[in-house]
Parts: sequence; C-alpha cells; structure tokens
Amino acid sequence: MHGEESLLTDIGLSIIFATILSHIARVLKQPLILGYIIGGALLGKEMGFSLVTNEASIELISEIGLILLLFIIGLEINLGELAKMGKAMFLLGILQFTLSVAFVYSVFPFLGLPIGSEKFDLLYIAVALSLSSTLIVVKLLQDKVEINTLSGKLTVGVLVFQDIWAILFMGVQPNLNNPEILKILGSVGIIVLLLIFSFSISKYALAQVYKACSSSPELVLLTSIMWCFVVCGVAGEVGLSKEMGALVAGMSIAAFPYGADVISKLIGIRDFFVTLFFVALGLKVPMPNVQVIAISMAIIVLMFFVRMITIAPVIISLKKGVRNGFLTSLNLAQISEFSLVIMALGAGFEHVTSQLKAVILTSTIIASVVSTYVIMFNHPIAAVLTRWLSKFGISDQTEEEKSADGAHGHAAGHGGGEVRDIIVLGYFRIARAFVSYLVDLSPSLTKRIIIADYNPAFKDELTEKGFKWAYADLAHPESLTHIGLHDSSMVICTISDSFLKGTNNTRLLSTLSKLAPHAKIVLTSDEPDDAKKLVVDGADKVIVPGVITGEFLYDYIASGMRKTSRDQT
Repeated sequence: MHGEESLLTDIGLSIIFATILSHIARVLKQPLILGYIIGGALLGKEMGFSLVTNEASIELISEIGLILLLFIIGLEINLGELAKMGKAMFLLGILQFTLSVAFVYSVFPFLGLPIGSEKFDLLYIAVALSLSSTLIVVKLLQDKVEINTLSGKLTVGVLVFQDIWAILFMGVQPNLNNPEILKILGSVGIIVLLLIFSFSISKYALAQVYKACSSSPELVLLTSIMWCFVVCGVAGEVGLSKEMGALVAGMSIAAFPYGADVISKLIGIRDFFVTLFFVALGLKVPMPNVQVIAISMAIIVLMFFVRMITIAPVIISLKKGVRNGFLTSLNLAQISEFSLVIMALGAGFEHVTSQLKAVILTSTIIASVVSTYVIMFNHPIAAVLTRWLSKFGISDQTEEEKSADGAHGHAAGHGGGEVRDIIVLGYFRIARAFVSYLVDLSPSLTKRIIIADYNPAFKDELTEKGFKWAYADLAHPESLTHIGLHDSSMVICTISDSFLKGTNNTRLLSTLSKLAPHAKIVLTSDEPDDAKKLVVDGADKVIVPGVITGEFLYDYIASGMRKTSRDQT
C-alpha cells in the first residue's frame, strides 16, 4: 500500500512541477517539452529537491509514458499519405537520413570529443543527430501558419520519413549485440508479420468495434488503449520490444478512416503521457558540468551543419528552390524526442553509456531552445543564406516558377490575345473565398485573373477553374517582376501583416507602386488605423476583415430585429 501511495504521490508531483514549469516556458516562448524536462530535473536527486527518488516509480512512469507516447506517434504516421508524397519527397526522405548518418558516423571521431569510443556510441550518435523533433516543429509551424507552404510540406514529409527510419532502427536494436545478418533479417521479417497481423485485425475487426461504440468517447478511448497493450503483448511474445508494438498499434489505426476520430479523442491522454515521459527523462538528468555543456554545444553545431548539407542541396537539386531548401533545413534543426527514446532503449540494452545519454539529453534541451528562435526567424535567415548563395550563380527559382515563366509573357495580353490584368497576391483565406464567389457569380472574370503565390499546392485546382497560377514570393520583390505587374490594372493582396512572411503591407505597397505604376492597389490590414495610413501612403483600397465582419453582424441582427418588429405589428 505504501508503494502505491508513493507512486501516486510521485505522479502527482510530476504533473504539478511539469505544469508550473510549462507555464514559465510558455511565458518565455519556449517549447513546453523544456518545461516538462526541467520540472523532472527539479524533482530528482541529481539537480533538484530529491522529491522523487524511488527508482521503481521513475522507471514505471517512464515505461508507461514511453509506450503511450510511441502509440500516439504511431497514430500520426499515415502510410497512405506517405505514398502520395511523390518521388521527390521519397528521395529527400531517404537521402536526408542516410547521408546524415553516414556523415556523422565518419566525421565525429575526428572532432576530438571525449565521447564516442564505446562499441555502439558512434552509431547511436549518428542516428540521434539525424532525427528532428516532430512535436516542436509541427507546433511552431502551425503557430506560424506555415504547415501548408511548400517548405512546410517538405519539412513534415522529412519528419514522417525520419519516424519510419527510427522505427526500423528500433526493430534491429535488440540484435545489435549479436549483429548476424540472419537475425537482423529475422527481426525485420517479424516486424512485417506484426504489421500484417495488426493491420488485418484493425481493418476487419477493430473497425466494427469502433463503429459500434462511436457514440461513446470513453469506449473509443478504452478500446484504443486496449489495442495498444494487445499489440505490445504480441510484440513482446515474438521477441520484439513492447515499444515497437506500441508504434505498430498506432500505425494500424491511423491507416483507416476512423483513425482521425480516434486521434481526436486521444489528444488529452496523449498530452498526459507525453508529460510523464519527459518528466521521467528529467528525473534522470545528471548535474551538467562544463565539459558536458561544451560537448553538447559542439554536437549542436555539428547537427546544424549536417542539416544544411543533407537537406538544402537535395531540395535545390530537385528544383524546389534555394530558399525552400534553407527553410526546410532550418525548420528541422533540432534533436528529436525519438532520439531520446532510442537512447533510453539503448541504455536498457547496455549499448550506450550514461555519459553519452546525458550529453544527448543536454544537447536536445539546448537545441530545442535555439530551434524555437531559428524557426521564429527562419525567413530572414533563409533570405540571407539565399542571397549569399546567389553570389555563386545559384538562383532561387523553383520548378514551378520555371514552368510558369513561359506563360508570363501572356499575362498582360502579350500573345494569343489573352488579357490577364488583375493580379491577386497570395492564396490564403480571403483569396480562397474571393475565388469561390467569383467562380459562382462571374466565371468569365476568371480569364482576367492571375493568382500569384509561392505554394504550388493549389496550381492545378486554380488552373482547372480558369485562373492563371504564377510563382511569387512577396518577401522578394525580384520574384514579382515576372508576373506582369507593369501592365496590370489592379493588384490585390488579401494577406494582412499577421500572415505575411519577411515583409509587410507598407513595404509591399512601396514595391507595387514602382512595379505596377498604372494599377489600382488593394491591400489588407488588421487594424483600421493601419488601413488609414496605407491609404495615405497610396493604396486605393484597404480591406479590414474585422470591420467587414462587424458590419455584416450588425446588418444581420438589425434586419432580424426589424423583421420581428414587423411580425409583431
């Protein structure tokens, strides 16, 4: 009974400290994971107040947290979506990891750092530095509304491939002490059989169970966790790790239509067990010394360099743009929570020393802080790197931009008699609504409009509707010169400063006034005062979405009240 009370107290303290430190991290604009780890460190005996010292409790918290964390990571790996990413994405996903591992494995011994001398140290260091943090990257890109940009999609695609590579490595981890090719192939074969078993049961049996209990969120949640532990048990029985079973269980649910519903109901428990796992990691953090911090800083510098040389050149060679190559590299410049999982498992197999584990954990914490600011300022940094590379004759032009160049000569009526004199800069919320109304109410007008954006995801859709899509990066005026601005009659930017990257409407107005001297310029502003200033500076019209929404609500309510008054009389 005393042990149960101790465990309950330890979990309670873990949540309390994690919550308090996470609030501090939020105020300081740091990743919440940092708060969890520091909260755990303050609870432990190495760096903190020795409030949680029971090794059994720490291991149990860590084990439960790890299994549920990997189950939820598995839920977010959709193999169907992976198959739709195209050959370029597959090539990038394969080359990023393999080149990173090869480079770190080859170069690390020459750095002269006092780690990496044990049998498997180099391999674990190479794998750890080749994986990026899905939790940090996706959260920050969502906050910046960059998930659906080309660089955002490339970033997420690489993260998905990294998860797959991590899963494969975890599959062979148990056999590293005796790395016979037949045993490794046997492990891979068992993983394949476990995948077939899990996906088959999930498709034909679990789908019916979810359908029957879909109206009960509690049963959906319990069924999902039950399935996780069933597959974990099967994995353990066939010689794989329970953690591998948890990943497979999640993937087998994510592959089917009901996966999205399961994920939505598991968000709360996901956050709880993510918290427990990282608190447990923090509990094990040893007191860092000057040497550990110095080694960690060297590792972070190496990681940044590796990201630049294994991601940007591949993206540039695939004709996706220099700037997108640097943006993707910067977005992925941190060490993954999966690396910590692999290190934790490696310690259990006695593959890595406690010193190496501490160094990687310290590196991860420091890199997560640095990465927050790198992603926050990724566009200005990428712009500087792009300009530097242009000095060597490498221009920032994507495959989509080049394919559109041939059509730009016709943009303002040159050739074929087609006149496209209305240019919409950026294809975001307001522009999408505008396009929808235009197609329904005045389809003939589509033949006069160019939609200029740097995300080609909507190119085919817009072309089918009669619009012309053109590549343009609003932060780079030189990219706007190719889209026929000089002869346009109207230029519309429906993106406010909150969502513009690398520029603002004031600078954009200055650029457009020079490039489109005869056009009426329509801009968008978040605040009425800013709108007035833009009009004074030369804009013909400034849209303020909040004001328009307020006017609509007033008219709607007022007309409803007038109708009610007439009905009563």
